[in-house]
Amino acid sequence: MARSGEVRKPYHASYTIARMPNLNLDRLDHLVLTVRDVDQTCAFYQRVLGMEIETFGRGRPALRFGRHKINVEHADRPTPIHLCFITNAPLADWVEHLKACGVALRDGPVKRSGAEGPIDSIYLDDPDQNSIEVSTYPALSSP
Repeated sequence: MARSGEVRKPYHASYTIARMPNLNLDRLDHLVLTVRDVDQTCAFYQRVLGMEIETFGRGRPALRFGRHKINVEHADRPTPIHLCFITNAPLADWVEHLKACGVALRDGPVKRSGAEGPIDSIYLDDPDQNSIEVSTYPALSSP
């Protein structure tokens, strides 16, 4: 968190690990979502969030959007997580889409803080009660 008067590096800058100047992290490649019903979860993310379902390895399912991938694995007792997705579409359009999909809006639109600054967000839950946040960054005003 930048303190008053400090300049925050742009999000695309390369970050180095303290005391290890030759090491850095560029981006998150994938994460693993554990769920009770893999097929139901994949269908939900495809229908509601427009993600593509792909199979890799030995028949392992994954959800793909842009350069990102979420591997989906079965667990008898999955641990709920929170996922925040950034969109360029107006949140009002998302609210209408969720309504058409029969998905309840849990909260929002509300103001929150994202990795790159202030965001406007709406919240919903997937079939395993994972918290999903769909957010927009405000448009930059022209000088």
